[in-house]
Amino acid sequence: MDHAAVLALFDRETREGARPEGPGTRVERGARVVRRIGAAHGWNGIVWSDLDESTADEAIAEQIRCFTGLGREFEWKLYGHDLPADLGERLRAAGFAPEPEETVMVAEIAGLALDVEPPEGIRLVPVTDATGVDLVADVHTKAFGTDSTWLRHQLQAQLIDDPDHVVVVVALAGDEPVSSARLELVPGTGFAGLWGGGTVPHWRGRGIYRALVAHRARIAASRGYRHLQVDATDRSRPILARLGFEALTTTTPYLFL
Repeated sequence: MDHAAVLALFDRETREGARPEGPGTRVERGARVVRRIGAAHGWNGIVWSDLDESTADEAIAEQIRCFTGLGREFEWKLYGHDLPADLGERLRAAGFAPEPEETVMVAEIAGLALDVEPPEGIRLVPVTDATGVDLVADVHTKAFGTDSTWLRHQLQAQLIDDPDHVVVVVALAGDEPVSSARLELVPGTGFAGLWGGGTVPHWRGRGIYRALVAHRARIAASRGYRHLQVDATDRSRPILARLGFEALTTTTPYLFL
């Protein structure tokens, strides 16, 4: 992989060229910042910036005014190659709190090994209605230990209003939901995003996550996408590397609550 070329393409198509993510969202483009504004329970934040030492502080202050004026909590999605080099320090000084750093991993779908099947006793079921969304939310709560209300609202809205651009899958052991994940298909780009992959603790280490990656990759390939992108935790990064993903950059969510 030509990392520099893929990184430039990733920035141009998915960040600077960001599109609304589901119903009720909009993208606003300024000269130096691109922000996505959604519902109060959805994702709100900064997806791209082109700043330097002379413009960063005012741009940060402007985004705080914008989102607080809307009554929104929001995130500045900072990437490892974003400038200025001290942008993270400037965000902390302005009141943002960093979450754990993740690794942006990318793969060309054509180069992936996709003949991965779920372990015995596990079936992958597409999520198409509120009952399925409840199963996904249950997995999310158990896998990540966080409230899943926002996810339930987001998935229900996407499946109703934008079903062509999101694929949601739940892994069942009998009738028990043990893992789930979604695939977000970004129209007009060559990138499809793998999001939300999580497995409940007592089912980890059995190959379910790997099977969900391969399942979603096959779907993305069938719809003409060239690349897959994942914001990988330390837990998922080794699995993705074994499947053929490569580290492109890092990303750190900076939250303003």
